[in-house]
Amino acid sequence: MVWVWGLIGSLLIAGAAYWKGSLSFSGLVAASLLGTLMFALGSLAWFGTLIAFFLTSTLLSKLKHKRKAIAESGYAKGGRRDAGQVFANGGLGLIFCIGNAIWPDSVWWWLFIGVMATVNADTWATELGGMSKSAPRSIVSGRQVAPGTSGGVTGLGLLASLLGGAFICWVGGWFNHIGEQGAHAPDLWFMIGLGAVSGLLGALIDSYLGATLQVMYRCEKCHKTIERQVHCSQKAVRIRGASFVTNDVVNAASSFAGGAICLLLSRFV
Repeated sequence: MVWVWGLIGSLLIAGAAYWKGSLSFSGLVAASLLGTLMFALGSLAWFGTLIAFFLTSTLLSKLKHKRKAIAESGYAKGGRRDAGQVFANGGLGLIFCIGNAIWPDSVWWWLFIGVMATVNADTWATELGGMSKSAPRSIVSGRQVAPGTSGGVTGLGLLASLLGGAFICWVGGWFNHIGEQGAHAPDLWFMIGLGAVSGLLGALIDSYLGATLQVMYRCEKCHKTIERQVHCSQKAVRIRGASFVTNDVVNAASSFAGGAICLLLSRFV
């Protein structure tokens, strides 16, 4: 029955997001599969953390603002998340959940919570940072760049990263306290601090990879540097990066780095 309840709950949540336009059909299928497996193979803490990320990222994506719309115009994908984005954000977490189901060890949890802190921090930074009144600056050169430029950061975005990472680890820690681990769960303040640091560092790694290795294009019509291959109804020209290093690849790589950072901090702090 645990598989049935997991599927029902995941379909309800993902279906609502699809109905609201936050998920494409492939994203709906991927999110339902991800949620079902996480519910069946993990504890309440694993599933609850995933749902907290999904719900907050969905709600934030619906915030409308002129500056945010300008920033999003060059993104590789729009507001409807597809299967690639779903698995780029949650796929590693699922792998760690499966690993814990096969070979239970706290290592898997710390990797998972670090991954989720990073993807949540990066999502909050993207959604809220795009509304910043100040121009973003390149994480590589420090120079001002146009809104939506890959690798651009703002003060508001950095603050959002800290809060996003802290929030997701608070949720995971809280579910741990009321779930199976109970009194043996890590201190909530420790979890919040760990999430803030690992989430921020993971999000900064995402920005750095986006500014250096991610494939980027230039629109020949409006001369804007963008992530997508088609802009202004015509094919854009690739100006840097390997074609396979897409935004989804960068998200997956940076989230793994955030998980590794979280694991190291949990061992040595």
